[in-house]
Amino acid sequence: MNTEPKAKLTASSPVLLVKDVVAAANYYRDTMGFSYNRFWGEPPNFVILERDGMYVMLRQAEDPKHVVPHWTVADKLWNIYFWVSDVDALYEEFKSRGAKIDYGLCDQPYGCREFGTQDLDGHDIGFGKVVE
Repeated sequence: MNTEPKAKLTASSPVLLVKDVVAAANYYRDTMGFSYNRFWGEPPNFVILERDGMYVMLRQAEDPKHVVPHWTVADKLWNIYFWVSDVDALYEEFKSRGAKIDYGLCDQPYGCREFGTQDLDGHDIGFGKVVE
């Protein structure tokens, strides 16, 4: 009996609550190189960002108190983590774009070279490469 599923997962997207979806989307665009085609809602309250085939969805919270970055409830926990092909080059790109660097390039005991950024709402986003 073949138990392999016919449908395959093809992509995923973390969803973050933000205080101001337009400001947040523009920050991701300007400092981390994400792009977007449009906002949804009137006034705008949702956007899908994309970079290199990776997606992030932002939804404006109805109440700013609902925006709770993971690190505020679990020490040093990211909201998003991306694996990348060249972490050193990405770090330099983000620095040159003015991204808020949460922690600089470092080699972690779990085998990743990584760095972290923080968006306008305090969400921590890690970027790393597995070190051979």
